[in-house]
Amino acid sequence: QVQLVESGGGLVQAGGSLSVSCAASGRSFSGYAVGWFRQAPGKEREFVAAIKWIGDYTIYADSVKGRFTISRDNAKNTLYLQMNSLKPEDTGVYYCAAKRLGIPTMNGGEYAYWGQGTQVTVSS
Repeated sequence: QVQLVESGGGLVQAGGSLSVSCAASGRSFSGYAVGWFRQAPGKEREFVAAIKWIGDYTIYADSVKGRFTISRDNAKNTLYLQMNSLKPEDTGVYYCAAKRLGIPTMNGGEYAYWGQGTQVTVSS
């Protein structure tokens, strides 16, 4: 049974940095894609970034390119999102997600497994 648990959210000033993590368990994730989504109050869920569990292919939302970096530590079964130059519009609940047949995509409907989320708040 796949389980995803996010951690590392918090409050940060605009321009600052924060890293969030996702501990994955329950399966071998070979062949999966894993990614980050976020949801701000009153807004729809938004794709942030995704990566293959094996291999170097990554994709990013235009809104975070150059500021955010998605990475993995496969030995630790952990997914990371390093967020730099944070803006108030980055505020939201950040979710990690995983999908089988693991080509990274931007469509949250293709991800079968989700964590509970971690709150990131960026103040001006």
